[in-house]
Amino acid sequence: MNTIKNLKTVKENLENVVERVQYACQKAGRDRESVTIIPVTKTVDIKRIKEAIECGYHEIAENKVQEAENKANLLKDGTPSLIWHFVGHLQSNKVNKVVQFASMIQSIDRMKMVKKLNKQLNKLGKNMPVLIQINVSGEDSKYGLHPDEALSFIEQAVAYEHIKIKGLMTIGLFSDDWPEVRKGFRLLRELRDNIEAKNIPGVEMDILSMGMTNDFEIAIEEGATMVRIGRAIFGERDHPDSYYWPGIGTENVDK
Repeated sequence: MNTIKNLKTVKENLENVVERVQYACQKAGRDRESVTIIPVTKTVDIKRIKEAIECGYHEIAENKVQEAENKANLLKDGTPSLIWHFVGHLQSNKVNKVVQFASMIQSIDRMKMVKKLNKQLNKLGKNMPVLIQINVSGEDSKYGLHPDEALSFIEQAVAYEHIKIKGLMTIGLFSDDWPEVRKGFRLLRELRDNIEAKNIPGVEMDILSMGMTNDFEIAIEEGATMVRIGRAIFGERDHPDSYYWPGIGTENVDK
């Protein structure tokens, strides 16, 4: 896949990412507007986040609650229209915090979390759009439901009135075996299509969040409607991804 270009500004990096997204959409016969780019701002300083915002990107993603909470507070006055996506593994003791700033949670994979989240949202009198995280690669290091569990889980989760299911999310196979990476993304798309065909009241399958810096072109070719891009926009990070995803290696990993 394309390597990260050593460009000087976030604006230039974003322009490069948009070109790559455009090309992937063209290759797949898709409309460029069918894919939303979500900048992932973990470890990124406020100044560079503001550069992305100034380029028109008002949806951003974080995967550690405390870091996201701090940034949301720092940015809330100047940029009140920001939409925060939480994409990390959500711990039970952080639910009360994440509902304060998140506009969407992309990593729902446990019924215990659905129940706790619904309870907290009920207290606040608000609803939360969520994506159900699926482990398409079968890697033990990955969070997410087994694909075979997805339908049953969704049928149960939709009963919780403050949880609004909008689609599926996955993290691709950590590998440069691109046919295998593609296979996982295709599996998620087919799973989405199968669930959508069930016409479950209250369940939407409009969002297919898959693809990161290393593999987003493949994800788009396989039907991604949302790609989560970090390093290709903001540059390499000081911390390896194992800092954010304990138990995984650092090779070919991005979020």
